[in-house]
Amino acid sequence: MAEVEISPRAYVKMQLHAAKFPWRAVNGLLLAQRDGPDPSQPCLLITDAMPLFHTSLALTPMLEVALNQVDLWSAANNQVIAGYYQANDQLTDRSPNLVATKIGDRVAEHMRGAVLIMLDNGKLSGEYSGPAVVVYERQDNRWTPKDKNLVMWRDWAGTRQALREMMAARAYRLLVDFDDHLDDIRRDWANGAVNQRLGELTLTPDVDTDS
Repeated sequence: MAEVEISPRAYVKMQLHAAKFPWRAVNGLLLAQRDGPDPSQPCLLITDAMPLFHTSLALTPMLEVALNQVDLWSAANNQVIAGYYQANDQLTDRSPNLVATKIGDRVAEHMRGAVLIMLDNGKLSGEYSGPAVVVYERQDNRWTPKDKNLVMWRDWAGTRQALREMMAARAYRLLVDFDDHLDDIRRDWANGAVNQRLGELTLTPDVDTDS
């Protein structure tokens, strides 16, 4: 079982997506460096989160469009789709449902070591001392919680502080998911504005991209 490391950018953007639509389920894709993991470098580094939907998370033609767009964008930035995240609409529900496992399976077909991350809605304020997520891995054709000792955090103190500041500034209002983009195609689903603000707050830089 390989380690997975989650960057500040990926973690904070997942939380902002859930905070923007606290009454809805939300989902998105997770990106990793294209050159990992491999036997000599077994840690999967999750570099970014790409918010998808907040209206309907089901497998629809729009999901296919989004997957294709994110795949093209990540390839151009030397990254690859390496995971899926979801926040359910119920405060205490952090278990992957059929939609989560189906999309997770789709990602895992193309990425060895892919992860499925479920957000813990009861801990999204930024005040909770630990990460507000449960990380799953696919073993024996089913998704099971990953050993917490194999889940690493790049500068957790800095990540937590960045989340607090972004929440206090209501920066979740800047976040754009694919639903927002489909309503107005001028809106940037790659979230360059959010990435820039996070880059100014986090001490450890994430992968440099043009967006």
